[in-house]
Amino acid sequence: MKKPHHILIAGAGLVGSLLALMLGQRGYRVTVLEKREDMRRKSLSAGRSINLALAERGINALRRAGLMEEVEKLLIPMKGRVLHGVDSELLFSPYGQRPHEVIYSVSRGELNQLMMTAAETHFDVDILFNQSIETVDFDQKKVSIKDHLADKTTQLEFELVIGADGVGSEVRKAIMKATGGNFQIDMLGHDYKELCIPPGSEIATRWQMEKEALHIWPRGGYMLIALPNLDGSFTVTLFLPRKGDPSFELIDEPHELNDFFDRQFPDAKALIPNFQEEYFGNPIGQLGTVRCDRWVYNDSAFILGDASHGIVPFHGQGMNAGFEDCSELIRLLDEHADDWSTVLPIFEEIRMPNANAIADMALENYVTMRDSVNDEKFKLKKEIGFELERMFPDRFIPRYSMVMFHRYPYADAFSRGQIQDDILNDLANGIESASEFDRQRGKELVESRLQEIAQPA
Repeated sequence: MKKPHHILIAGAGLVGSLLALMLGQRGYRVTVLEKREDMRRKSLSAGRSINLALAERGINALRRAGLMEEVEKLLIPMKGRVLHGVDSELLFSPYGQRPHEVIYSVSRGELNQLMMTAAETHFDVDILFNQSIETVDFDQKKVSIKDHLADKTTQLEFELVIGADGVGSEVRKAIMKATGGNFQIDMLGHDYKELCIPPGSEIATRWQMEKEALHIWPRGGYMLIALPNLDGSFTVTLFLPRKGDPSFELIDEPHELNDFFDRQFPDAKALIPNFQEEYFGNPIGQLGTVRCDRWVYNDSAFILGDASHGIVPFHGQGMNAGFEDCSELIRLLDEHADDWSTVLPIFEEIRMPNANAIADMALENYVTMRDSVNDEKFKLKKEIGFELERMFPDRFIPRYSMVMFHRYPYADAFSRGQIQDDILNDLANGIESASEFDRQRGKELVESRLQEIAQPA
C-alpha cells in the first residue's frame, strides 16, 4: 500500500498525539479518536501517574517532531537517586558520570496537552473526544465508533487504523482475532497508590526535598518513590504487594496506615499534610506487562506503544519506548518512500524484540530500586562499572546508561548488560573497594568479550 489518504488513530494519549503530529507533518489526513474528554478542558484526576521520566529516546523523538523547545519548559532534571533510609538518613547515587547524563521529570498531562495542540495546528489532523473504537471489520474496512456523549454507535471507513489505545486496545483485539496471534498481560503481584508532597510555604523552600533527584525509600520487598513537579510539589508513589504482610490488603484502617508509615517512611509522612485522606481517597492502581506476537495485520492495521508492549514503570521507559516507536516508524517511512506495505512488517520485526527486552529490564529494575540499591555489592559493581566506562568508553557502557542516555536497541542493551554483569561479578569477587579491582584483568575481560559499539544515527 502506498500513501493512504486517511489514517485513523485510536487514542490521543502521549503516543497517539505524537504520532498524529508526525504524520500530520508528512501531509497525511489523520483522525484521532479519544475515549476521554479533552484534558485541556478538564483537570487530570488524582492518583493516576501525573508525572513521568523523560530520557534520551523520548527526547530524540520530540526533537524530531520539533517540540523540544516547548517541552523543555516543562522539565525538571533529575541527576540521580536520593535514597531515604528507615532512620531518614539520605544518600545520593548519581545515574551517570557525565553532566548530560540526567533524566527529566515531566507532567504527563501538560506534555499530552502540548502535543495534542501541536497536532491540531495541522489542517488535516482532527482529534475527536468522547469517541472510541468498539470493533474493527477488516473485510469491510470499517470501524464501529461509540460516541460516549450521545450514547450511540456509528460506522466509519478506513484505509489504515493504528492502535495507540493502551493496554485495553480494541485495535489489538481485532489484530489478534484476524491473525490468530497470541496475547497476554502478566500482572505484577504489586500495586501502587499515589500521594502528594505539597510545595513549601516559602520560596526558598518551595521544594521540601532535593529538587533535582528521584527520591526512593527502598525497603526490600516494596518501596516509596517521589518525583518533583514544577510547582514545588512531589508526586509520591507507594509500590506494595497486593497481599501478604505488608500489603495493601492489610492496610485497611487509619491506625494500620500510621503505624506502617511511622516505621518505614517517617520523613515522607511528615511532609504529607493530608496523609490519611489522600491514601484512602486515591485509587489503587495495578501494574502489568503486555506482550503479543502480532502487531500488524496486512496493510490495514498496526499497534504501538502500550497497546503492543505495555510495561511496568520501574525503568522509566514506557513513554520513551512509545515515543521511540513513533520516531522509528517515521525513519522507516523516510527510507521506503512511505510504502506502508514494506514498512509495517519491518517495523514489527525491529521493534518487537526490543519491546520484549525493555519489558524484562523494567521488571528487573523493580528489584534494583526496592532492594539492590542498598546492597554493598551492587554499589561496588556500579563504581567498577563507571571506572570501566572511563577506561573503555566505546566498549563498556553500563546497562542503565545504554537504556537511559543512549539509543542503542533495547535488545542489545539487554544482551550486552548480561555480559557486563558477568565481568563485574568477576572483578568484584573478593574485594571491598573499587580501588582494589584488577585493572589488567578488567582490560582482558572487556577487550575479549565486548566489541566496540557506535551510537545509532
